[in-house]
Amino acid sequence: MEPRLEQAGDRLIVWNGNAKMRGAITPEFYDTIRTAIDQAKDPAIRAVVITSEGDFFCAGGNLNAIIERANLPEQERRDRIEDLHDVIRAIRSSPVPVIAAVKGGAAGAGVSIALACDFLIAEAGVKFTAAYVKAGLVPDGGLTAHLARALPRQLAMEMCVLAQPVVSERLHALGVVNLVAEDGAGVIAQALALCDRIARGPRGAQGTIRRMVSTAYDQDEAAQLDLERDAMAHAFGTAEAQEGISAFLEKRTPKFQ
Repeated sequence: MEPRLEQAGDRLIVWNGNAKMRGAITPEFYDTIRTAIDQAKDPAIRAVVITSEGDFFCAGGNLNAIIERANLPEQERRDRIEDLHDVIRAIRSSPVPVIAAVKGGAAGAGVSIALACDFLIAEAGVKFTAAYVKAGLVPDGGLTAHLARALPRQLAMEMCVLAQPVVSERLHALGVVNLVAEDGAGVIAQALALCDRIARGPRGAQGTIRRMVSTAYDQDEAAQLDLERDAMAHAFGTAEAQEGISAFLEKRTPKFQ
């Protein structure tokens, strides 16, 4: 089954296919994610969900692809890896929040894609695995960057050096997973409910906030203070702020356009 892109009202849903291979990555999956992020530029779109048709979110690279890549010249290997990195950059630069809805678990590049998203909802008891080291390889897809930001160093080392899977409940306790659902259907339901919650907020302010949070990891406090000053000064002059402030003073729920 090929991956597909569904528009459901004001949200876009990327359904990963390849269920027989536990959702292993394919060029078509990458293309579908990039298409969704591009279409999210439409002001009518408020969120993007990345999930799977089958019962496993994404198992990363399949064995045949790994064997093939090992036999390529190094520059061609770089190019293949850059395909994944282009997808990670697309997710990080999305104009709207991106939600990973993880059924069954995630491994390898599947973990990278999930952690690149703004919100992560996972099924109870599922494992997140980064077992590159078992094949004598190292993580890619920004995995070390995202783990270093999200986890204590010791746990990141446990995942990557010892190839120790970490279950969704532990990641939830550490703040990496936002919500844990009882089963796969619950994961999708929680993701769609989160889309509804996002859609009730101000699209422009949400986009600015996600960019500010992203840059906060990479620059010093002085630069971040300058960024916040400029962004806040601009926000006061927007229609969103006018509606939000008016609603607060009038003790009503704001109606953002």
